[in-house]
Amino acid sequence: MAKANPRLIAAIEKTVAKLTNGAAYQWGHMGACNCGNLAQELTHFSKAEIHQYAMQRHGDWNEQLLDYCPTSGFPMDLMISKILEHGLTLDDLAHLERLSDPKILSRIPKERRDLMNKNSRQDVILYMEIWANVLREKWVEENEPELEFGQEKKLKLPVLV
Repeated sequence: MAKANPRLIAAIEKTVAKLTNGAAYQWGHMGACNCGNLAQELTHFSKAEIHQYAMQRHGDWNEQLLDYCPTSGFPMDLMISKILEHGLTLDDLAHLERLSDPKILSRIPKERRDLMNKNSRQDVILYMEIWANVLREKWVEENEPELEFGQEKKLKLPVLV
């Protein structure tokens, strides 16, 4: 799973907010799909730019991730490298595109999880909300000093300006 860090968590949460508020979403569009929406936030490329870069090679996000080569010079590979700099892994991106990370799915009640669809805006929002929470918990765990028995950890991140 991704290296938990405040910037990544904030980017996922901002992507959730944009999708909730009607940002373009189309699973078959490389710049407006699950990964495409997060990539917009992490790279500041537009959905059109992301799609244009992706169309220089074949395949959806998962195929492009399999073909990823950080030294190829292909714009899509350069963009993926930029995304990975935020603490994500290729597996994180593949899971996001298919809504398939077992750690995230385990937090969704089975009856809801069984209805999840990789190309549903609402399901992407739910998945990303849980993912942000998992990363937030991981970040707090790794960065909070040990508390004495009985004290509660507060899930707060530093404010990013």
